[in-house]
This record gives sequence, C-alpha cells and structure tokens, in this order.
Amino acid sequence: MTNPNIEDLTITHIFDAPREDVWKAWTRPEHFIRWWGPKGFSLPVCKIDLRVGGEYFYCVRFPDGKDLFRGKGVYREIVAPQRLVMTDSFADDKGNIVPATYYGMSGDFPLQLLITVVLEEFDDKTKLTLRHAGIPSGDDSAGIKQGWSESFDKLAEYLKKKELFVSGKNEPKFEFPSDREVTITRIFDAPREQVFKTSTDPDLIPQWWGPKRYTTTVEKMDVRPGGVWRFIQRDQESNEYAFNGVYREIVPPELEVHTFEFEGMPGHVMTETSVFEDLEGKTKLVVTDRFQTTEDRDGMFISGMKEGATESMNRLEDILKRKK
Repeated sequence: MTNPNIEDLTITHIFDAPREDVWKAWTRPEHFIRWWGPKGFSLPVCKIDLRVGGEYFYCVRFPDGKDLFRGKGVYREIVAPQRLVMTDSFADDKGNIVPATYYGMSGDFPLQLLITVVLEEFDDKTKLTLRHAGIPSGDDSAGIKQGWSESFDKLAEYLKKKELFVSGKNEPKFEFPSDREVTITRIFDAPREQVFKTSTDPDLIPQWWGPKRYTTTVEKMDVRPGGVWRFIQRDQESNEYAFNGVYREIVPPELEVHTFEFEGMPGHVMTETSVFEDLEGKTKLVVTDRFQTTEDRDGMFISGMKEGATESMNRLEDILKRKK
C-alpha cells in the first residue's frame, strides 16, 4: 500500500557550466565537499566509491563545529556524464544504516530513499533534474527542499572556478577518509625503486616539487628518521615561502613519513605518509596528509592543495619518463 505521507521531491536547476564539470562535482569527493549541504554547513568526511554497487558516505557539520548527521548510500546506476541513481539512508558514525529518529527526525522516513540525478546539455549549459524519492511530506520535505536549493546555489558558485575542473593526463585521485585527512593516489609508469629514489633525491626536488611557476631551493634534506628538511620557494616577484619538517620513518622503497609546516603559518603542522606499492613495473603512490584540525585541512585544500599536488605529480612523472 502506498504511504500517503511519502512524496517525491523533484528539483530542476540550470547551471552555466559544461555537463562534464557538473558530473565531476557530483562524483569526485574533492569537489563534492565544496558544495553539498545548506549554506554555512560543511562536509568534514566524504567517501565516494563510484561504481555500481559502490558506496558513498558523508558527515554534515553545523557552522558551530558540531556534527549534524551522517548519510550513506549505494550506487545503482552510473551513466557518465548523464545519469546517476543511488540509494540514500541515514547512518551512524560507523556507517551503519539507522532510522531518521536516530537524529530526532520524523519516523515517517523509510530506511532507504532513492536519489536520481539526470544531466542534460542545454544551450552550452547543463540542465540538472533531481528526484529525491521517499521523503515525508510536511516540515521534513520543506527542510530537505531548502537544503537542496542552497546546495545548488553553492554548486553554481563553485562551478564558476573553471580551473578546478581541468583534467590532467593521469589525474590523481583525492579522498577524505576522515575529518582531518586527505589521501592522494596516483599511478606512475615506473618501477617502485625508481619512484622512491626520485622523490627523495635532493638534487631532483627543484625539478618537480610544487607548481612550476615557483623556483624551489633545497636548503636541508637529511632523509633519515630524525633528519630535517627545509625548502624555499620563490615567485616571479622574488617573494619567498619556506617549508620545513622532520623525517619520522624511512623504509626504502616502500614508505616515507615526514612532518610538514608552512613557515608563514607556524604551529600548523601536518604529517605526510607516502606508501609506494609495486604494480608489476608500475608504482601506486598513496599520500596521506593528516592535519591537526578540520579547519587546517579545509584551509589547505581551499588554498590550492589539489592544484599544487596535481602539478607536482605531473612534473614528477615527466622526470620518471626521461629516466627510462
């Protein structure tokens, strides 16, 4: 029997952006965290396993820093860049599905809702049609509709940053496994020993570390547990930006761990762990950056972490190709 208190919410929005960019904003966590949720709210945790049967998981946080709720779902249909169908449920901090009453909401919510996103090309723009099925009528429906509307307003502003959606030839994958971490994964077409040696060679650091528009000088680089490193970057106006840290663990060619501090913001120290995995002649590099606070992580990401890491890895790949 149909529940008369349940309805389908349908919203249509036109975005002044290519369909591929809107698709990326929905399916890549580094973009998704920048717009999803009402104004003033944030997503400190976001995981996306984009495949049929894969799961997504997120945590919504109040502007005052308190967690509001968590959600998860399973992808049922993926037709890039046209159509996305996924389940939608409330979840606890361990990722278990819970009833809406767990968060003090109406008991009319089913345990599983369904979200369908359709993207259509529309006069060099993108027409997005969202259908959110299974929402109780009344105040709950109004609140969710407002949340989606404010999210789409944020997405429209985010999509104006065209440079964020430029794809590289082997773009690294960014994920947010916790509210203080970012992981970056990249496959290099070179043996693990070579990737490890190149990435820890002080003579090669100036050739790939950081964006190309900066000149990098290695002042110290003692690659051993307890050893200190310090790099100085200069821009075209001769402004200097210094970075330093201490190596905590070195296991060639598998593991390298060090601290990282931008001297322009002393005291905000993160720990960077690089794991080098052998893939039969290729190398999977997984870099995990763990920050002291969520605010530190978000501040670093907003200030250009994705662009800087992507360009650095592209430059590292170029060096590895020249060494073949």
